[in-house]
Amino acid sequence: MSEENPRASLPRRQLGRYIRRQREENTALTQAEVAAAMQWSHSKYSRLERGEPGRILDRDLRELGNILEIPDDKTDAMIELARQVAEKTWYNSFNDLIRANFDVYMRMETEAAAMEIYRPDLVPGLFQTADYARSLNRIYFPKDSAEEQDRRIELKVRRQAIVTRKKTPVTVDLVLHESALYTTVGSDLIMATQLRHLADLGTRPNLSVRILPFRAGFPLGTPAGPFVGLDFKPDAKGVAEPTVIYVESYTGDMYLEDDSDVGKYRRAFATIQHAALDAVTSRNLLRQVARRDSEQ
Repeated sequence: MSEENPRASLPRRQLGRYIRRQREENTALTQAEVAAAMQWSHSKYSRLERGEPGRILDRDLRELGNILEIPDDKTDAMIELARQVAEKTWYNSFNDLIRANFDVYMRMETEAAAMEIYRPDLVPGLFQTADYARSLNRIYFPKDSAEEQDRRIELKVRRQAIVTRKKTPVTVDLVLHESALYTTVGSDLIMATQLRHLADLGTRPNLSVRILPFRAGFPLGTPAGPFVGLDFKPDAKGVAEPTVIYVESYTGDMYLEDDSDVGKYRRAFATIQHAALDAVTSRNLLRQVARRDSEQ
């Protein structure tokens, strides 16, 4: 897992990494010494380097740039990153419904240019129908009111716009294990609708939906849990955030950025994708199982 606080936004984490690197490479100053020069507490400065949320003024970054011997143009870039941190996102109004750590993932998802998703268990959120999602939410959030349940569906539908919008939709390669086709969520009718929806999405030019069949066994030699690889859009200067691997589990999430970790998951996805059915065969299987569900 990255050393920075996983709840921080990508710009905040990038800012923290950059400031720490400049301190270590340009000066012999410790965190405590920089904090004293800024007339800050040590904890305030260390939170900044860890990428944790907190308000920071342009003039603070100007002074910090002077202390750390950072050129003016790079200080300007730091200020721009800090301003991005302060920007509100469309899902701020849903913050009461977003579980801890998932807000980080949603910001990544919003900023992604391309994603690779492997799910061995259920249909991922970007591909779920409202009824499929509602069936899961009723179990996972049993204390939610009807209004809260409706807002969760609204949140999911708005998230899904990144793959269906007309202008620069996110490219997604999804590999879903065949077991997810036969694991009932809600009812047979809900499953039939969900599988047809998956098949239809797979015809979009920016989306690939492929099924890893039972007969493929364990392509990695061991079971693999769900993970997502996210590649990000470059900024105006053509510089993009490094690839992040998001690994989801029931008790917590991990965000992996080290080259070795990213490379390992990239290779794992390529192996899984190679063992999966091709896109056309996958669509045919989805529609075949959907017909079976509709007849039951």
